[in-house]
Amino acid sequence: MKKILFVLMALLTLGTAAAVAQPHRSETAVRALQEDRTRAGNNLNSYEFFPIRDTPAPAGYKPVYVSHYGRHGSRSNWGGTAYEGVIAVMERGKAAGILTPEGEMLLSGARKVLAGWDGMDGRLSQRGVREHAAIAKRLFDRYPRVFKGEKHIRAYSSTVQRCIISMNSFTNSLIRQNPKLDIRLDTGEKFMDYLDNEKGWQQITGRAMRRSFEILQDIPDDTLGVLATVFTDPVKAREIVTSPRHFTDDVFNTAVVAEDFDIEEDIYSVLPFDAVYRRWAQNNMFLYLGHCNSVEAGLERVAMAKSCVEDIVTKADEALATGKYAADLRFGHDYPLMALVSYFGVEGVGDRLAAEEVCDKWMGFWNICMASNLQLVFYKNRAGHVLVKFLYQEQERRLRGLEPVTGPYYDWETVKANLEGYKR
Repeated sequence: MKKILFVLMALLTLGTAAAVAQPHRSETAVRALQEDRTRAGNNLNSYEFFPIRDTPAPAGYKPVYVSHYGRHGSRSNWGGTAYEGVIAVMERGKAAGILTPEGEMLLSGARKVLAGWDGMDGRLSQRGVREHAAIAKRLFDRYPRVFKGEKHIRAYSSTVQRCIISMNSFTNSLIRQNPKLDIRLDTGEKFMDYLDNEKGWQQITGRAMRRSFEILQDIPDDTLGVLATVFTDPVKAREIVTSPRHFTDDVFNTAVVAEDFDIEEDIYSVLPFDAVYRRWAQNNMFLYLGHCNSVEAGLERVAMAKSCVEDIVTKADEALATGKYAADLRFGHDYPLMALVSYFGVEGVGDRLAAEEVCDKWMGFWNICMASNLQLVFYKNRAGHVLVKFLYQEQERRLRGLEPVTGPYYDWETVKANLEGYKR
């Protein structure tokens, strides 16, 4: 009977909306989110590693150098208001004796998230440390020839602590594989000009963001379903929860960061799927329209990555000419990385889409999760000819509108002549 009361309350809230046709939802996103709801966090989703498959390089070509840009690993989010709000509500429910087992689980999980945050915004978690160590080890194991012997590596980090610690974890992992490596670590405001060059993007993408709200406004949002899951009494629950929508937001914002702290409680399980999908879609649209190659704003936004592209090209040409460096490693943030990958025209994350296409064709949980990374792997033959392969999230990727020599392997001079891939 209590479940029925919750359903009736939801119907009254939705009014006549349920009587009309359901707005379009991405089948790809629905399947992925039903498979693993932690993906709903998009850029707060912890790094997902998928098995690596390497296309053999053309005969005579050997890997000689790697250029890398990595986002920092899993971290805390900003502010503890959401977690504190969930805890306060659930403690009142506990005092009233109306918590379900799921409600007890939510209270326990929210307390752990608050403790993990501990008043420190953007703090790299131990999961984030492990993510970078694992990515570095796989890179070493994949290209041992590049890192063999007494090789030199340059590593540059954003001045933000989570990036510096990510760099430290990554490079320490490489040294554990080969103690002879000479790795120079550096950070400073000068490097922020290309590691985190995103000034002014808010003005550029404002119109596109307003368009996204129009597209998503009719997507269903079940803000009462969570109450039916965590409380046994709907009447007392509505006395405790003055704003079901705000409470649902707080529960979602607690859930999206729990995995980053290795918290075992499945906070997503108390949220109705409609509530999860709507919040995923809103954030997914924000990420793409704000920082990728959108029809609406991409030509202006992506151009901001030019300084980082130039740094990649300059250092690569130096390393290829001198043979002095095995790798150049950069550690930064999600927004600059999205623009960078879009600038090169890397398929998938860098696709050029209109706002209406985004949630069907662009998945933030795979494209810009924690510890996301772009790697350019350079190959040479005995004649000195250079090929390059682009890896994103450690997977081979093609460049949009550019013909490879074979498979995912591109002529480096051709790539340089067509750097502005986002314009194609």
